[in-house]
Order: sequence, then structure tokens, then C-alpha cells
Amino acid sequence: MPKEPFQRRIWSPFESMPREELRALQFVRLRDCVRRLAGVPFYKKKFDAAGLRAEDIRSVDDIAKLPLTTKSDLRDQYPLGMLAVPRDRVVRFHGSSGTTGKPTMVAYTKNDLELWSDLCARFLTSGGLQPRHTVQIAFGYGLFTGGFGLHYGVEKVGAAVIPAASGNTKRQLMLMQDMRTDAIVCTPSYALTIAEMLRAEKIDPRSLTLKYAHLGGEPWTEQMRCAIEEAFDIQAFNNYGLSEVIGPGVSGDCIERTGMHIQEDHFLFECLDPETHEPVPFGRPGELVITAMTKEAMPILRYRTRDIAILYDDPCPCGRTTLRMSRVIGRSDDMMIIRGVNVFPSQIEEVLLGVEGAAPHYQIELTRPGTLDEVRVRVEVLPEHFSDKLADMTQLKRRIEQSIRQTTGILMQIDLMPPKSLDRFEGKARRVVDNRDLKVEC
Repeated sequence: MPKEPFQRRIWSPFESMPREELRALQFVRLRDCVRRLAGVPFYKKKFDAAGLRAEDIRSVDDIAKLPLTTKSDLRDQYPLGMLAVPRDRVVRFHGSSGTTGKPTMVAYTKNDLELWSDLCARFLTSGGLQPRHTVQIAFGYGLFTGGFGLHYGVEKVGAAVIPAASGNTKRQLMLMQDMRTDAIVCTPSYALTIAEMLRAEKIDPRSLTLKYAHLGGEPWTEQMRCAIEEAFDIQAFNNYGLSEVIGPGVSGDCIERTGMHIQEDHFLFECLDPETHEPVPFGRPGELVITAMTKEAMPILRYRTRDIAILYDDPCPCGRTTLRMSRVIGRSDDMMIIRGVNVFPSQIEEVLLGVEGAAPHYQIELTRPGTLDEVRVRVEVLPEHFSDKLADMTQLKRRIEQSIRQTTGILMQIDLMPPKSLDRFEGKARRVVDNRDLKVEC
């Protein structure tokens, strides 16, 4: 149970605007965004090729006329080809790492940083944060947007920040105890690593003052939320963002936790079929495409996130009127196609967290020794269930194997691993190793 009564608060009146007023605001901001982007050479070329002008945007629905933007577009414009303001107006640069070895750079004006802090304050407030709280940030600082975004969001609310950064788990626990931390900010996988250290040090979670966790930076499941809440005796809240759009603060959970509220006064969301780019109905999974309408330094138009999620439009009891999004189910470029079946790592994780004895630490290895894919899942066993009795381990292995097959339809090889034998991650967890040779020889 939570260690204090939850305070239901809404940070900004924009979060509870009537839908008609919000739609009118979005239209004005979208058309203004298109006008500003017409001065960016990359978008000017796109608009000219399509014969588009800002005046052609007569409603929010006209967003479908506008070009999509991809990660490769940003890489092609490296470092600052997408800048929409003079460089002397930029006060901060961040970046996200990519497979090319060079980061995708993003820029912020002073107003952008104010906006970013305010957006983070919204989801932190909806997740229980109050000015009297102390927040320990165990995200990495640097080019990564997570640490700084949450840092200034916490300060915007008026709470105190412990900028612990990532790593050194023993020190994280020491700070939680000595500084009487109320909330922790980190990735879900690192929260589990801290929980593991908590058990190893025989620390009673009820002896901590920790009340909330604000987790993001990687996909995670509802089962993992339950595991984290149970381990720390807290409430855990999901949030979503990406550096190409602004960073964390794009959406976040309220106390109802029936989907993350999207900050629709600043971001236009579409949910599209990743192949046809046609809209999918509310309640159906699709790829999130986001337009950042109000960012000054680098607004972005219809950015293909590659994140697969679901949008909801039904009312939320919390009083916010914005659309909500599900947690990220997977990524369109992260989805594993195994023998013609689409499988996301989150499905495996969901199964493991539902099998008694299995730990939430795992690795998926894909191989193709012949003409068919083979999948090996290495799963840690919880210490209290790890046994030298072959019968016990065989039974656990079969339960995991059957549960995964029921969920995915695929028979996977299960390797049970001793406790603490797999890698731990301070940042985003790397769960899949693809060793298939996918070259086609004629």
C-alpha cells in the first residue's frame, strides 16, 4: 500500500481543456508550425515537391497531407540541418545515439527549456509528486535527455533533486536511506536491479521513505510494474518521450493508470499502420507518429517514432480530457519475425513475470542454423526457487516453455540460469541478440 495518501492534482489547465477548444488550439499551432518549417531547407524542399503551403492546412485533419519525417532524415541533416532558428538563439544541445556512431542532435531555445520543464512537471504531478518531496534521479546525465528533462521538471514542481545519475547501486540505496528519498527516477530494468540489491542487503522496503517511481526510457510491461511496486512497496508511474520530439514529458500516467495522457496542446499524435501509413482506429495498435508543434529550435513534422502503441479516446476519471496512449508494446524495427510470426520482447517478458520462480532478467538469442529460425531464451531463476534438484528445474523449464508457446505459438529453447548470472543494465536494457544470417543467396 502507498505510504501516504495520493494527492490528485492537475498541473496545467491545458490538461483539462474542452475537446473543442483543444482542437481549435491544435489547428492554430499546426498551421504556425508549418509556416515556420517552410523556412527550414529540408521541409521547404518537401513542401515545394508536394505543392503545399501553410494556407492549405484548413483543419487538424489536413495533417495527412504533410510529409513524414524519419530517423534517417535526421541523420542525413546531421548535425543541425533541421534548425529552425538562428544558432545564437540556441541555449542547449542534446542528442540520441544511433547505429551510425554519430548522435542525432537536437536543439533548445530558452523557451523550449521552459516548455520542457513544464511538460515534465505535468506528468510528475499527475504521478503524485509534491513540492515537499525529494526525488533521486538515477538516469544518466549528458547528451541523453532523460536526466536533465526530469531534473528541471522536478525543480519546476518545487521538489528537491538528488542528481545521483546512473550506476553504483549500493550508493543509490545509501542515498535513499540517508536522504529519505520520496521518489526514484530511472529505467524499469534498473529499478529491478536496485530491488535486487535491496534484497541482497536484507533491507526492509518498508523502512525506506520511498513512495513513487517515475520510470521510462524503455518498454516495460504491467507485470514488471507490479513486480517493482511489490519490491519497494510503492506506486510506479510510466512516462513517454523521445529526444527527437523534445525528450521526456510527451505523455505520462495519472493515478488511474489506464494509459498515459498525451500533452495534446503541444503534440499532435497519429497512430498509423507502419506499412500503409493509414490511420488505425482507437483501441488498435499502430505506429506512433508525432508532430511537435510548439518547439522553437527544432519543431518536427509527423515524426515516425517506430514505437508500436494504442491510442484511447474514452474519458478518464482523473478529469484530464486528453487522448491517452498505452505503454509501448514494441518497436516496428525491434519486432522479431520468427517463422513468419511477429513477436515482441515485451511478450516474452510478460510471460516470464507470470511464471512463479522466473526472474525478470532474460536474454533472447535468435539463430538460423538451417532454413528455420531457432529461439533460445536464457532466464534467471529467482534465488529462492533455484535448486540442484533436476526434477524441480525441469518442471520450471516446462512451465516457461509452455507459457511462451501459448502466447506466441512458437516453441522456444529455455535455458535456466543461476541468479545474477545475466547482465544488468543501468540504462536501456538490451534483451535481444540476433545471430541469424539473413543474407539471401541466389
